[in-house]
Amino acid sequence: MRHKNDRLATLRMLFSSQELCSQDDILKALMKEGFNVTQATLSRDMKQLKVAKAAMANGKYIYVLPTETMYKRVQKPMTAREMLLTSGFISLTFSGNMGVIRTRPGYASSIAYNIDNAGIDCIIGTIAGDDTIFFVVAEGTEKKDVVAALGYIIPDIQY
Repeated sequence: MRHKNDRLATLRMLFSSQELCSQDDILKALMKEGFNVTQATLSRDMKQLKVAKAAMANGKYIYVLPTETMYKRVQKPMTAREMLLTSGFISLTFSGNMGVIRTRPGYASSIAYNIDNAGIDCIIGTIAGDDTIFFVVAEGTEKKDVVAALGYIIPDIQY
């Protein structure tokens, strides 16, 4: 099952970083990442990910993930392997007892899940979008303590 989970994660990253117009394009991109799958397996994976085709401004149709806000694409594409090695973290800001973490597209929900399940007492809870995590900090908690706690989940976090 680990192989399938890795393949699904790779597919998410491919859809977020490339304009893939056909299943053949997707199969070739997966092959470059080390996954040799059949068209039937790809179709099942795409159904599980709820992948859709969307029209771009230039009239071209590409495959997109349902969580991509306005089907935005990353400006500097990375390979799926490179993306697997990054935490996806971009920035952290605070306002009172609230915080916002900005991530690369597609990373927010998995990071928020890890925060919620890490047992961090100083964070009451999170709400995640595609590239943004909103969280509430427990009263009386200093920002440095929140940053330190988040550092166990997001190794490259900076504030």
